[in-house]
Amino acid sequence: MPESLPMSGQGLYPVAAPPGGPAWNHADFADEDKSEPLRQAAVLVGLRQLPQPRLILTVRTMTLQAHAGQVAFPGGRVDPGDADAVAAALREAEEEVGLARRWVRPLACLERFETVSGYLITPVLAWVDPAATCIPQPAEVDQVFEVPLAFLRDPANLRRQCVSYRGRPRELVEYHYQGYRIWGATAAILHRWLSAASAGDTADFQLAQDPHV
Repeated sequence: MPESLPMSGQGLYPVAAPPGGPAWNHADFADEDKSEPLRQAAVLVGLRQLPQPRLILTVRTMTLQAHAGQVAFPGGRVDPGDADAVAAALREAEEEVGLARRWVRPLACLERFETVSGYLITPVLAWVDPAATCIPQPAEVDQVFEVPLAFLRDPANLRRQCVSYRGRPRELVEYHYQGYRIWGATAAILHRWLSAASAGDTADFQLAQDPHV
């Protein structure tokens, strides 16, 4: 059996009813004058279903106009043809790293995250079959790598720093794993989920196998 996942009820939403309303970090941008609505996006927080689960991450291609070379979850903008954020996350993972959706079992949606660049991201937590292969699509992804969930859950591996954003202090978090720097929205989403889970009970993953969760 895989190790127990952080699956307390805090910050988790059924895949059939993704979260709505403002992002958990919306207050960080409350004093900004945004004339354009936030663009909807979704990412796949995919964990390979092993006795010691491993998180699947990408390194974005250097030629991209935005966030080139950064570590990111597979994901992107929600298209008009996507049924919901879950469908968008599955489609983007298939397009970016060749992860066929038949190998992915969505578990829950995490709290939404608002970015400086004007996106409202819905993270989709999912199991990924151990046999699934990931092949980066060079136009968007330079590398695919995996990080043990246990590494991310260890508080000793979390780094914090305080920066000034629009004249206000703002705390940022990041992880460093085997030469990869996990920061920005990716680190913030992970830290939010793991922190919320540690604040409550860590439920056995069997609870998440119920299709009604």
